[in-house]
Amino acid sequence: MSDINVLHIDDEMDFAASLGRRLSRRGMDVHAADGGESALKVLKQTSIDVVLLDIKMPGMDGIKTLGRIKSQHPQVEVIMLTALANTDTVLSSLAMGAYDYLMKPAEIEDLVQKIKDAAKQRKRNLEQGAP
Repeated sequence: MSDINVLHIDDEMDFAASLGRRLSRRGMDVHAADGGESALKVLKQTSIDVVLLDIKMPGMDGIKTLGRIKSQHPQVEVIMLTALANTDTVLSSLAMGAYDYLMKPAEIEDLVQKIKDAAKQRKRNLEQGAP
């Protein structure tokens, strides 16, 4: 497949581990973080192409985490994952720079395609000199 580095941020570690295995089998290098603060540490240390970010998390929620990611690592594409369809939250995350969003649990092939598309967008942005 390709060399796509994914960071999955989710406080449900069993779900994160299961999804990580499924994405790894599809050739992706998957890192996990259980919250916003730990995710920011991973992003400082590892080159990440696409972040999968849960919206509902204790502590720093997904929206706050998205804001910090986009201010510190604007080139990283972020796909929001949510179990609850809240139009205001989805729209605000897209306005803040999220690439897209999916409902949890997403079909694996839909998720894989979104990740591939987001990674291609990141590559285009880097080639064009976007921050």
